[in-house]
Order: sequence, then structure tokens, then C-alpha cells
Amino acid sequence: MDPSQIIIRPVVSEKSYVLAAADKYTFRVHPDAHKTQIRQAVEALFPDVKVVAVRTSSVKSKPKRRGLTSGRTREWKKAIVQVRPGDTIPIFQGLQGLEG
Repeated sequence: MDPSQIIIRPVVSEKSYVLAAADKYTFRVHPDAHKTQIRQAVEALFPDVKVVAVRTSSVKSKPKRRGLTSGRTREWKKAIVQVRPGDTIPIFQGLQGLEG
């Protein structure tokens, strides 16, 4: 699998901003990707970053309603990637300025 297929997009949430301050970055990843593939994809997409640890979890679907129509959200896989102290991923750097 290509690294751009493994890493789908960064997760934008309050929790991900707090983790980014501790050198942990959150991504939405391909459901079939395992930790080694995620580590290699992050290091390929961001060459000056060294990954220390990868934690994955499956986000379950939630029931949603809009009027009488009911359905569910999609299930997806999340990866929290910890990088070496001092290393940064530039995608999250522009977003951290919006906190204050």
C-alpha cells in the first residue's frame, strides 16, 4: 500500500491538539493498516520525523437521526503516532496557533 493510502488525514479535535503538544499526532488511517505500515508511512511522508511508538484503535459507529430518518456513522481506524522529542509534523503546527 502507498503511504498516502495508509494515512488518510489528520484528526482535528481538542484532544488531538493536546496530544500534539506532547509530540503525539493523531491520524485517520486505512482500516487494514497495521502499526508497522503506519510507522513506515509517517516516516515516508515526513522524512525528518522519527516515530517512537504507534497506538491504534477502532472508532465504532454511532447512531444518528435526522427527523424520521435514522442511520449510523461509519466505523474508522485511528492511529496516535508518538515522535521523537523535538520532532514536529508541520500539518499540526499551523493549527496550534489557533488555540490561544
